[in-house]
Amino acid sequence: MICGGELRNLLNPFFSLKYRWRFIDYMNDRDEDSFQIPKYFFITSGKAVNKISELNAFDEALMDAGIAQCNLVPVSSIIPSGAVEVEYVEITPGTITFCVLAKELGGPGEMISAGIAWGFGVDDRGLRYGIVAEAHGHVNREELLKELKATLHRMAEARRMKLSKADYRVEVIERVPDGHYGCVLVAFVFVPKSEESKIRAKEGEH
Repeated sequence: MICGGELRNLLNPFFSLKYRWRFIDYMNDRDEDSFQIPKYFFITSGKAVNKISELNAFDEALMDAGIAQCNLVPVSSIIPSGAVEVEYVEITPGTITFCVLAKELGGPGEMISAGIAWGFGVDDRGLRYGIVAEAHGHVNREELLKELKATLHRMAEARRMKLSKADYRVEVIERVPDGHYGCVLVAFVFVPKSEESKIRAKEGEH
């Protein structure tokens, strides 16, 4: 295990040969599954209102989406080329789970919305992969969809990518009730390596 002082040396671009080899040994000792490219993903969404706090509304929206039991880690917007969309997977409680998350919180009388857009394409280098865009705000479904479409297509344009298809998922609460806090969220969830057997088991049932 590398201690704090040794880690600082590793992060120094001029660290000595001794620490270079220490770093290589450290990486070789790591569980190889920790660095594998995700094979599967699913999209889920939820919404909730709560009288206590925005945090409680967020927690209950996660429950509605079926991912409150996960230790969620936000990641940026790239989908591996071979990743396949699957139906919702119930992930083991406590599992570190990578996701792209769009959420919006609001108070009494407010409209809140959140959404995600995603699609695959090929860039000008011939590389095929996917991109994810998220948006949230105090706007209606149509306005949020318009923003998502513009954001996703700008991301593709910046990469000189031609999208073959784009998909969208949006959650809206048109008016948070009086005396309540509200939360809406949409999550693009990468299925953890440890949960892939559940997908294979489902496929075996069909």
